[in-house]
Amino acid sequence: MEGSDRAHHRVMPVRGCLALATLLLVACASPRGPAVQSPTAAVTGVSPAPVPATPSPTPPPAPTPTPTPTPTSRPLVPVLAEDASALAAQLEAAERTIRDPSARAEDLAWSGHLQQLVYRRLVDRPALRAPLLAALPAELRAVAAANADAGIDLRALVTPREKQDLPRWRIIEPAPVDELLRYYQEAEAEFGIPWSYLAAIHLIETRMGRIRGTSVAGAQGPMQFMPATWAAFGQGDINSDRDSIRAAARYLRSNGAPANLENALFRYNNSQRYVRAVTAYAEIMRSESLTLRGYHAWQVYYLTTQGDVLLPVGYRRD
Repeated sequence: MEGSDRAHHRVMPVRGCLALATLLLVACASPRGPAVQSPTAAVTGVSPAPVPATPSPTPPPAPTPTPTPTPTSRPLVPVLAEDASALAAQLEAAERTIRDPSARAEDLAWSGHLQQLVYRRLVDRPALRAPLLAALPAELRAVAAANADAGIDLRALVTPREKQDLPRWRIIEPAPVDELLRYYQEAEAEFGIPWSYLAAIHLIETRMGRIRGTSVAGAQGPMQFMPATWAAFGQGDINSDRDSIRAAARYLRSNGAPANLENALFRYNNSQRYVRAVTAYAEIMRSESLTLRGYHAWQVYYLTTQGDVLLPVGYRRD
C-alpha cells in the first residue's frame, strides 16, 4: 500500500501486493498477545476524484465518550506542521487519542489519518526524524521509530508511477474495526496465528479491505491471493474479509507459523523488508491492542513521481 501498484514488488507465492501504498512500524514475532480491548466503522462509494495529499497543524480535539460519528468542520485531509517540534505535538495528540478508550469515532478517524501522514512525512524527510523523536514523550518514541522504520521498508518495495497512471481500483469503507477484530481472533483460535499479524498483513495488503481490485500480477481479495494459492488454501469468497483472513492464517500455518512466523511471512511475500514491516505493526498491536483503531483509519495513498495522491472512499477506475 505504499502508493504504487502492488505488483511492482516481486511476484510472491501468495499474492502481488495490491496496497503497499502507505505504511509504517517495529519488532519481533511472538505467539499470542494479551486480551484485546474492543476498538470501532462500513459503506461503499462511487467515484470522487483522487485528492493530492497536502498535510497543516491541527491537533485533534479532546476525546469525549461518544462512539457515534457526527458532522465536523475538519478538512478532508489533516494539514501537517512543517517543523519537527510542532509535528511531534501533532503526533503525540493523535497517538493519545488512539489510545483513549472513550475517544469518539470521528476523533479516532481523524487521529489515525493524522498519525499516518506524520509517519509518511518522516519517510519523505529523514532529517525530521531525530528532532521529532527527541520532542516526543519517552513512552511514544519506540512506537514512533518502529512505525517510521516500517514505512521506510515498505517504501523501498515500491516504484512510483506517473500521476496520470492511477490504479484500476475501487476504494470503499473498510468493515467496522470490531468486526475485523472478531475475524482476526477467530482465525487465531482456529489456526494459532496471532491476531495482530493477520491485522498487519490486512493493513499492508489492502488497508484492511479499503482497496478492491486485482493486482497486475493477478492477486485478488483483501489479503491478496493468487488464484492458484487460493484454490489450495481458500474456502468461500476470495473477496470476503473473513474468508480471506482465514485463508491467510491457514497458509501461514502450513508454512511453519506460529512456531516460525518469520519463515511463514517470508513465504507470504519473499522480502525481508515486508517481514520486518508486518512484524513491526503486529507487535505494536500485540502490545497495545487499541492501536488497531488508528491503523484502521489509515487511508489509501498512491505514490507517484509527483508525490502522494489520496484515493478517497468512492474513488473508482475500471
